[in-house]
Amino acid sequence: MKIGIFAPLGNPFATPDYVRTLGPAAEERGFNSIWVAEHVVLFDDYASQYPYAPDGRIPAPSESGIIDPFLALSFLAAGTKRIRLGSGICLVPQRNPVYTAKEVASIDYLSDGRFDFGVGIGWLKEEFDALGVPFEKRAARTRDYLKMMQRLWGDPISQYEGKFHSLAPCRQYPKPVQQPHPPIHFGGESDAALKRVADLGQGWFGFSIDPDATRERLAHLDRLLGERGRRRSDVLISISPYMTPTDLDLVKRYRDAGVDQVIVLVLGMSRDDLLQALDNVARAIVEPARKL
Repeated sequence: MKIGIFAPLGNPFATPDYVRTLGPAAEERGFNSIWVAEHVVLFDDYASQYPYAPDGRIPAPSESGIIDPFLALSFLAAGTKRIRLGSGICLVPQRNPVYTAKEVASIDYLSDGRFDFGVGIGWLKEEFDALGVPFEKRAARTRDYLKMMQRLWGDPISQYEGKFHSLAPCRQYPKPVQQPHPPIHFGGESDAALKRVADLGQGWFGFSIDPDATRERLAHLDRLLGERGRRRSDVLISISPYMTPTDLDLVKRYRDAGVDQVIVLVLGMSRDDLLQALDNVARAIVEPARKL
C-alpha cells in the first residue's frame, strides 16, 4: 500500500527552509509521493461553495496564500531523487494551456520522470473572474486543453484546432521524460469527474471521501471503464482523507475498498513541527503499510 503526502504550502509557515526540508525528509521516511495544491488568489468574501467543508468555506484564512505548485515542485525536485511529485490539484481551465504544458514537461524533465499531473476543473468562480477566464464550460475547456497539451508533449511539431484553443504548427521542448506523457490524475468525486477519469485519465484523486463512499464510486468507475474497453488496473486510485484523522485501520479500509494510495494531510507550523508530523505518520502508517 502506497502512502503519499498532501502538503498545503501556505503563508507564513511554508518558508524556503520548510519546503527544502519537506522533500528529503519525506523521501527518507518512505513516503511514495508529495502533492501540492493550487490557488493563485483567495478572497475574504466569496459566494462560491468550497465542496469539502460543511459551511462551504475553505479552511484557511485568505492571507494564507499557496505557493505556486509548479515552482514548489521544482524546488522539491531539486532536493529529492525518488519520491513522486504531484499537483493536487492543478486548476487547468483557468490557465493558459500552452504555458501549463511547458511547466508540466519541465517538471517531469527536471525530476527525471517523477511528475504526476493532478488536474481539476475548479470551484472558486471569483478566482476565474480575477483571471478574466469564464467559469462556464470549464469542464469542456479542461478536456480541450488536455488534448492540446498531449500534442505539445508528444509531437515534434505540434498543431491543434479545438473549440477553446487553437495552436498553429510550433515546437515545444523539452518533452516529458514519461511517455506518452506524465500520468493525468483527475480530481473530483461526481459522475462527471469519474467520466473524465474513464475517458482520459491514468489516475483518480478522490478527496475527503470515506471508504464506503469510495467503494461505491469505484464501482461506478468500473462500469465507465468497462464501457470504454478499459480496466481498473489502467488507473491508479489515490484517496486523500483530508481533514479526517488517519490511522492504519483507516488505511486498511481504503485498501479493502480498492485504493492503491492513501494521501495523508501533513502540516506543521514550523520546520520542527513538520519533522515531528512526518515522523509520527511514518511510524504509525508508512512502515506498517508496506506489509499490507
